[in-house]
Amino acid sequence: MAEPSAFLSDRARGVRQSAVRDVFDLAMTPGVVSLAGGNPWLDDLPLEDLGRVAEGLVARQGHLSLQYGAGQGTPELRDAACTVMAADGIEGADPDLVVVTPGSQAGIDTAARLLGNPGDAVVVEDPTFVGALNTFNTWQLDAVTTPTDEEGLIPAFLRRTLQRLRAEGRRVAFLYTIPSYANPSGALMPAERRDEVARICREEGVLIVEDNPYGQLGFDDAPVPPIAAAHRDQVLYLGTVSKIFAPGVRIGWALVPPVLLREFYLCAESAYICPPVPSQMLATAFLTRFDWQGHVARCAAEYARRCDALVEELEARLDPRVLVTRPAGGFFVWARMPDGVDTAPLMHAAAAEGVVFVPGAAFTPDGGPDPHFRLAFSFVAPEVLREGVRRLAPVLNAAVSGRPG
Repeated sequence: MAEPSAFLSDRARGVRQSAVRDVFDLAMTPGVVSLAGGNPWLDDLPLEDLGRVAEGLVARQGHLSLQYGAGQGTPELRDAACTVMAADGIEGADPDLVVVTPGSQAGIDTAARLLGNPGDAVVVEDPTFVGALNTFNTWQLDAVTTPTDEEGLIPAFLRRTLQRLRAEGRRVAFLYTIPSYANPSGALMPAERRDEVARICREEGVLIVEDNPYGQLGFDDAPVPPIAAAHRDQVLYLGTVSKIFAPGVRIGWALVPPVLLREFYLCAESAYICPPVPSQMLATAFLTRFDWQGHVARCAAEYARRCDALVEELEARLDPRVLVTRPAGGFFVWARMPDGVDTAPLMHAAAAEGVVFVPGAAFTPDGGPDPHFRLAFSFVAPEVLREGVRRLAPVLNAAVSGRPG
């Protein structure tokens, strides 16, 4: 038999395992404290009541819940998704423009297939979501970074990036952005900057793919309205229940500009025929029969408590030359070692001490050493977070001081 690689397409040959997946493998070691995975806290969910709902979906509605469904998603869930988007700040969304997807990752994948040709540029924040980078790589799109600061995309640099690509004759498939509590940086883009980003993209003729999994998870303030709230015709907006309900149900959605609806729907249908019907029905029940907004508020309060515990312990134990940014919401703390320190090798040194994190190189396509790292606090109890920092601090401090970890 030929070598297995002989059967692979050129696209498949370019697929590679991300550093995040490497970390998850390390995190499976017994006794390791994982500060890597951005998993939601599920303890507040009414599991017994949800269990009864799930049982009923099969026992009493099995002929519907276990059958093929509509490719665009159930009308009930599309209506419920509009209710969630209204809470985010997108008022009056049309459920006929909503396409349900098996998680927002499937929405990113569909957008890439719909909008990009091999070799096209996709402009991304630096840093950005590793899952999006993997998708763009799979579809042979060139992720081109544009700089960020503590408030997300920097509009002036975005304009320069788009103009440079145009001058080079490059086709820009779209801008991919996570404006609210971004993964991995935790940055929150102010409303006026969102409008400026939209204006620049309109002037440059670039569509925006806006990913908003964390928008309602602010610790103190109400959600900042998404870019799509005021610029709906130029934004393909992605939402999900993964962070406000449960990631295991694999339910997200896209709010699609009318001119792209048919093509988006057909691209989505060609990949998975229809989103999972039992998951849609369970998500609909959660969003219509339970106090989902109360659940989100309680989760956000718990995430704030966990974030405080993590940041306090980091500030107490790390060399002051390690810069730690406390987010105003979301799941992640983003930190930076001094210039010249690459965090990728430190991942394995930390794992040997019983703690794992994600190095910054996972979140940029540019390659090379990276001094940043991401710590996730959402799934870890405060006392375990503190223990994780106690294990991690000697590794980082030794690297700062130039000593072996």
